[in-house]
Amino acid sequence: MADTADQKTPDPGPGPQEPQPPQKSQQPQKKARRWPVAPPVWWPLPACALLGLAAGGAYGLLKAPEYTATSYVVAVPDDTTEPATALGFAQAYGRIATGGSVLAYAQPRAGVPAARLRNQVRAETSPESPMIAVTGTGRSPAEAADVANAVADALSLSGNQAAKNTGVRLLLFSQAVAPSGPSSASAPLSGAVGLCAGGLLGGLWLLAGPGRGRRPRPAGDGPAVEEYASLPAQGEHTGTKEKESAR
Repeated sequence: MADTADQKTPDPGPGPQEPQPPQKSQQPQKKARRWPVAPPVWWPLPACALLGLAAGGAYGLLKAPEYTATSYVVAVPDDTTEPATALGFAQAYGRIATGGSVLAYAQPRAGVPAARLRNQVRAETSPESPMIAVTGTGRSPAEAADVANAVADALSLSGNQAAKNTGVRLLLFSQAVAPSGPSSASAPLSGAVGLCAGGLLGGLWLLAGPGRGRRPRPAGDGPAVEEYASLPAQGEHTGTKEKESAR
């Protein structure tokens, strides 16, 4: 009995532990970074078109209007000259209509400096008619008509001085009158031209731009590419197997 009393009861040991709920991390979770939405690939087309529209409209509004008037001079042969000769002289007089000697005669009547007068007048001829069209431009209708008439009169005077030798006289066929409206492009027309030009440049940018031929990579290709990159090369794998067999 004493031996039984002195015998110790075995320790049952720790009991089964209850599963504890997972503790929440104290660190704040980082939000997924959101990339901005990429613009469409055709964005240069409307952007260039709008830029051209704005530039063309601004040019039409800010540029001073320009007026144009035209007078006509005809080469007339005398009794001893053939009509073909008058046609040839008309071509020659059309070339010297904007020359220094003619403009020197026209400058006092035109009332503008000679350097400016050279840029405000042009002459045109026809291979089928002995007619010379003298066109003058100006900032006002009256200035355009005065420039055209002054140069036409000076050309007639210069040509008639040599009529005895050439057998051809120059007559003022029609005088220039003040135009009723400007000949320069209006703001809507300038805007339309700018819109077309901008759209053309945008289309050329799409065809030959630096982004041509690039394709966006799908979102799911990242892990696959990384896994493929981690695999050993074919030669490296074969060499490893040969080393192991040699051992």
